[in-house]
Parts: sequence; C-alpha cells; structure tokens
Amino acid sequence: MQTTPIGAASRAASKVDFNTHVINGRPDLEFAAALQKVSPKQQAKAKATATDFEGMFLNTMFSEMTAGLKGDGPFGDTPGTGIWRSMLTEQYSKSFAHAGGVGIASEVYRSMIMKQAKTQAAAPTPQANTQS
Repeated sequence: MQTTPIGAASRAASKVDFNTHVINGRPDLEFAAALQKVSPKQQAKAKATATDFEGMFLNTMFSEMTAGLKGDGPFGDTPGTGIWRSMLTEQYSKSFAHAGGVGIASEVYRSMIMKQAKTQAAAPTPQANTQS
C-alpha cells in the first residue's frame, strides 16, 4: 500500500508531512476524522513521539551499518573511535528523522492518532453532577 501526503509535491521535501494522507490515490478520510477528535496538544505530542521513534530506528540501523568498520575515519582505530562513531550515528539519525526520514514517522503518527481517537470515542463521557 502506497501512502503519500496530500500536496507533498508542493511542500518542502525537508519536512515530515503529518497531514491527511492519500492511500492508493484516495484521501484517507478516516485519518482526517480522527484528527478532528484529538486535541492539537495531543497531536503535537504524537508528532514528536513519532519523529523520535523514527530517529531511534534509524540510529539502530546506522549503528549496525557501521559496527564492522575498523580503522577508517578521522580517528583511525583508537579506543575513542567507538564512542565517536556512536555519537555520529546518533546525530545522523536525528538529522534524517527531522528532515523527513524514511516514512516511518508519518505511519507511526497515523497509528497513534487513530488509537487515541478510538480511545476517546470509547471512553464514557463524564456526566455533570446534579444535586436535587
């Protein structure tokens, strides 16, 4: 299933688009309805969490890619190379995630919003206390 943000071509490619998605050429109206049920504060928190999740995933991938490297780079094969490389991959992953990543953040965000909307719909509405 291919998902593409609406208007993605007109937006800057350096930002993750968390708006309504298009799935197989059609707007994701279920997601649009869920966004209406979730507060902007919860949406912002979900965006940050989704981006952080993608950053952690990318950090794991970059760490595995560089795990076998020995002796290359500015520090050669010294004891500090491992620490330097781990900090470098962490920064790479954060930069990739904030620049748009590989598409994981938008799908995680959609899942979180859908779950929150369903949770809020299923929660009983508080009734006003009336005294007679």
